[in-house]
Amino acid sequence: MNFSLSSKPVASTKADCLVIGLPEKGNWPESTTQADEVLGGLIKKLESNGDVTGKNASARTVPLQDAPWDRMVVVGTGKDADRTLQNYRKALIAAVGAVKETPAKSALLALTDTPVTGAEAVSSEAARLKMIGRTLEEHLYSFTGYKSKQPDAPKLNKVSVAAASGGKALKDAFNLGLATGRGMNYTRDLGNTPPNICHPEWLAEQARTLAKENDCIQTEILDEKQMKDLGMNTILAVGQGSAQPPRLIVMEYRGGKADDKPYVLVGKGITFDTGGISLKPGAGMDEMKYDMGGSASVFGAMKVLTEVQPKINVVAVVAAAENMPDGGAARPGDIVTTLSGQTVEILNTDAEGRLVLCDALTYVKKYDPEVVIDLATLTGACIIALGHHATGLLSNNDGLANDLLAAGERADDRAWRLPLWEDYQNQLDSNFADMANIGDRSAGTITAACFLARFTKEYRWAHLDIAGTAWHSGKAKGASGRPVPMLVDYLMSNADN
Repeated sequence: MNFSLSSKPVASTKADCLVIGLPEKGNWPESTTQADEVLGGLIKKLESNGDVTGKNASARTVPLQDAPWDRMVVVGTGKDADRTLQNYRKALIAAVGAVKETPAKSALLALTDTPVTGAEAVSSEAARLKMIGRTLEEHLYSFTGYKSKQPDAPKLNKVSVAAASGGKALKDAFNLGLATGRGMNYTRDLGNTPPNICHPEWLAEQARTLAKENDCIQTEILDEKQMKDLGMNTILAVGQGSAQPPRLIVMEYRGGKADDKPYVLVGKGITFDTGGISLKPGAGMDEMKYDMGGSASVFGAMKVLTEVQPKINVVAVVAAAENMPDGGAARPGDIVTTLSGQTVEILNTDAEGRLVLCDALTYVKKYDPEVVIDLATLTGACIIALGHHATGLLSNNDGLANDLLAAGERADDRAWRLPLWEDYQNQLDSNFADMANIGDRSAGTITAACFLARFTKEYRWAHLDIAGTAWHSGKAKGASGRPVPMLVDYLMSNADN
């Protein structure tokens, strides 16, 4: 797909399909006014007749004759006062969806001059272009590599986006949006790959490939012997029931100064989760291939860094294992010693994510990190609490938590903070070890983070529970690519550019 910015007047730009925005009330954007003049007042007439509407995210395709465009998609953008970044994005998604349904090979998207409410960080033209770029990549995505009969390739192969100018700032914003969308799609590719293909060593090979293709990435892979020598017994315990051995995958991006502390991302990489001996119900278990969503998002963020190459140091660590129930699997009641030296009584083998993460969170202390952010499809309780709209956020540092929340708002990839009070810690008490790997049924998301907090006391840390946001179920089943946009926004806001 060819994407570009165009600073030419809409009226003098040819394309198979023109996309314009129509507000529900208020003044039209300049691009819509220009198009209406070229079309002899057609848009105004269609609006007056009720054939098109400004209702947000409505979309109507109109055939044209004797015009620079063969057809026009009119997308409603709602009322000016209600046009938040979230609602603007809904209109963009509707516009891209409508264009995909046409036979157009080229499109001109004239939605950049539609105003958005809110602070400069979300309402500027640069912010709108960033969102347009991301949305184009995200919603022109498909995953069909495992179908025996490939669907027809989409006819659309060129999209121009109208912008006020072709200046560097706007180009950079648009390209960052495109890169973010591609990072999301890489995350989705990894997540959608079937678990008979995507296992820990396969993930390690993806890291090696990323390093081979990008000089700015260095990769180190720790196998089970190396992890055993270090004392990473909880990762090994999770993986010991599987024929696929666990791996600790380290990717380093060094774009900042040599002495700049790195920002560390830690991803849960359970490539398939049966629950182990604490076996999950069979219904919907196929979706447990998405239990490596945290690691997939880490890969996606690193992919974006290779494209935009900001001046920042980032270390990504993926704790990869497969949780299977065979004769060698860990049992409820087993006690293991973590890399930190603390002991854990495994009361439930389906609470395995925190077991692989705790060793990884201890391991990353060696990097003297600026911050550590872990990402994990960790608890079903998070879905009960927040549904599928917001990522759960818990942190031992208010500043870091607030920065991530703000990044989520700017990227329309939102999170909600839950408490990490000491009051919850006694739910993890064990009669036989330093701690248990689960508490009782109450506050499951919080107690899972409380467990991780015991391994993160020496640095600023945030935990993102993406159990409700990493993938979609039902008819739209598939990985979502979240929270790559939040991560990218946060990292870029801290880059020394």
